[in-house]
Amino acid sequence: MQSYIYNIAEWKVTVCFLEPNQEANIEMLPSFQNFRVAESDCEPLFTMTVDQSLELVSKDDCTYTNTEQTNNGDIKVSKTQDKGYQFTIYDLHGDICAMMQSNDSFSDCKCRVYGKASQRSFGMNNAMMLAYAFAGARHKTILVHASVIRHKNKGYAFVARSGTGKSTQTQNWLKTIEDCDLLNDDNPAVRVINGEAWIYGTPWSGKTPCYKQEKALLAAVTKIDRKPTNYVEEVPKLVGFNHLLSSCSVLRCDKETYLGICDTVSAVCTVAGNYILHCTAAPESALVCYKGISNK
Repeated sequence: MQSYIYNIAEWKVTVCFLEPNQEANIEMLPSFQNFRVAESDCEPLFTMTVDQSLELVSKDDCTYTNTEQTNNGDIKVSKTQDKGYQFTIYDLHGDICAMMQSNDSFSDCKCRVYGKASQRSFGMNNAMMLAYAFAGARHKTILVHASVIRHKNKGYAFVARSGTGKSTQTQNWLKTIEDCDLLNDDNPAVRVINGEAWIYGTPWSGKTPCYKQEKALLAAVTKIDRKPTNYVEEVPKLVGFNHLLSSCSVLRCDKETYLGICDTVSAVCTVAGNYILHCTAAPESALVCYKGISNK
């Protein structure tokens, strides 16, 4: 067995390859390289064991719950008899890329990958992301579909449906505002620690290769809304809650996981600003946004 330790948002994540070979090895996770550590004093979040002999649980031994549709393919979710879960991960062509089984707390997960090298890498990354999101739900940690800019050690997260302009807004910040950098462009982690919300880079950054083991104090969560003019609207915490929750990786069929995510989202919206940016795609929208959400 080969084991690798990662520090992701100050949580210890361990990946074990039961029998590493050309089909299943650490090369499936190139974006994890910056997060690898020799040892970690962080609290363990979960262990993922890659086992190519793992078999799907039969229909007689599990209960189908739902199929989650994503922009990259479908994920079939089933509840197993031992109160754990089985996830079957498909790509956009409907081909199976990975199968993951977990215990009820997602602290112990097993995975098998399928298909070509690109499919196996896709499946493994998605299995890791699911395990992280649902294990983290029990520890005031969420994964958010957002693009995050960091300015003077503060994080500004932009949420919206895919294609609405999250990445465009962060790129506009980089073009027009000094002392900015991109912390993550797709799936940052957010933790609530001692009454503060911190946002972290992760190995999951969508089409933009931005894999930083770094963090910032989360100052604001802003929803992007395309309009012909640029203006910022501060919204009540309940509205901010809905915006942020709809951008989180959730498992509604598991009560403990879902309530944990809701509690964390509520805490984040209490300590960070909640806004809507009505904007064009033009660079000047970033200046309007910066003035509106950073209290400058």
